[in-house]
Amino acid sequence: MEGRWIEIMDTTLRDGEQTSGVSFMPHEKLVIARALLQHVNVDRIEVASARVSDGELEAVKNITRWASLAGRLDSVEVLGFVDGTASVDWILKAGCRHLNLLCKGSLRHCTEQLRRSPEQHIEDILEVIRYADSQGVGVNVYLEDWSNGMKDSPEYVFQIVDALRQTSVQRYMLPDTLGILNPLDLIRFVRRMVKRYPTLRFDFHAHNDYDLAISNVLAAVLSGCQGIHTSVNGLGERAGNAPLASVQAILKDQFQAETHINEDRLNEVSRLVESYSGIAIPPNQPITGDNVFTQVAGVHADGDNKAGLYQNALLPERFGRKRAYALGKNSGRANILRNLEELGLELTPEQTRRVTERIIELGDKKEVVTQEDLPYIVSDVLKHGTQEEHVRLLSYVVTTAYGLKPLASIRLEVNGHTYEESAQGDGQYDAFVRAIRHIYREKLGRQFPWLTNYSVSIPPGGRTDAFVQTVITWSWDERTIRTRGLDADQTEAAIKATIKMLNLIEPDFTTPDN
Repeated sequence: MEGRWIEIMDTTLRDGEQTSGVSFMPHEKLVIARALLQHVNVDRIEVASARVSDGELEAVKNITRWASLAGRLDSVEVLGFVDGTASVDWILKAGCRHLNLLCKGSLRHCTEQLRRSPEQHIEDILEVIRYADSQGVGVNVYLEDWSNGMKDSPEYVFQIVDALRQTSVQRYMLPDTLGILNPLDLIRFVRRMVKRYPTLRFDFHAHNDYDLAISNVLAAVLSGCQGIHTSVNGLGERAGNAPLASVQAILKDQFQAETHINEDRLNEVSRLVESYSGIAIPPNQPITGDNVFTQVAGVHADGDNKAGLYQNALLPERFGRKRAYALGKNSGRANILRNLEELGLELTPEQTRRVTERIIELGDKKEVVTQEDLPYIVSDVLKHGTQEEHVRLLSYVVTTAYGLKPLASIRLEVNGHTYEESAQGDGQYDAFVRAIRHIYREKLGRQFPWLTNYSVSIPPGGRTDAFVQTVITWSWDERTIRTRGLDADQTEAAIKATIKMLNLIEPDFTTPDN
């Protein structure tokens, strides 16, 4: 197996488009085709089914026009049918030169769907091949339902291939059309084909109905198939096809097989197809998922820092990505340090401890704390977390109901004394401030600062799960005080900014001048 070359044919634009709800526009097909051939460098692409629509014809024309100029026309293929001259003529009109001829690979499909005898079907196939030869169109043959054919009617499969082996057919493509095979069956069936036809070239086309597409791909290669069919992100009929990125990684790492694939462009084409298809990549999808190169547990970052102990051959840089260390309630000091290092931030051990405590607190309220959040958290902790805490918010409740003004009830500790108050307001935060103001004016006999400006932003950008940063400007004793609160909840962020302000002004009430 080591050093053996495996040919990759990607069928995203044909079988992948048979995913329920997916339909690529002609210009989208062209962009994907260029990405696959020019950037990822797959060997072949199957771009359409013949005779589907005028739009499909236009799409294939666009692809073949570009491919001809780029010197990749021989890499473009179209699925065609046993229909006399019709599919070949359509393919020629589209500017293509390669037909993937869909034949019946099981006796039941031949006799029950086509209502033809094996001999009649063979003659129909030969008629198409002869016409394709006369028009200069290369032919590969799909043996549709080959997996059931090998299970139930292997002599029929051999009868078909025996009849075609002396023709110009370049590849015999063995599809597990209904995704029924397991690796053990596949090894047995492919080896029978290879042993009986040692000079023929076989491709394998997997379907993922039993979640065995990747395992079956490996079994096919191990057993002698020279080509594998894939689709980007595993798109395809029903449960889909073998994902291109996973096939590449496993062939290279597990079997040391060689391909022409440029691995560092795989993530790029996956995102492109995700965008055009509208089918999101699962976050745990190997190679291309958002989470697959993210370490969550702090012990993993610690091990990576010391000796790369939690890394394998799937290095993210291979695929145009980078490793991340998640921030949240499971983070340890090592995760924090790795993220700070990437941002170019240096903190003392004590500062790191305080930032870690804050991240764990925030992580209990939010699924993930991102690296983009980190500078704001550091600023929030270090800028406003150093003053002596004279004022503490012990507890609070804010409620709102349809047709009623919001109500806030609070318990506040000021210099060791506890005060309770409730108030209504025009909003939740307004009710909270009114309750605080009652305590300061009525129970402490103090003035309360004027709120002069209130702004809310999402520091890292418009994600729905991002932190809210609230900056409040106060007028106090002829000076301006600006405090900031950071939280997943807007009201709580504003409340934190308010408590920071109260601690800043508290020394003014305890100095001799007051």
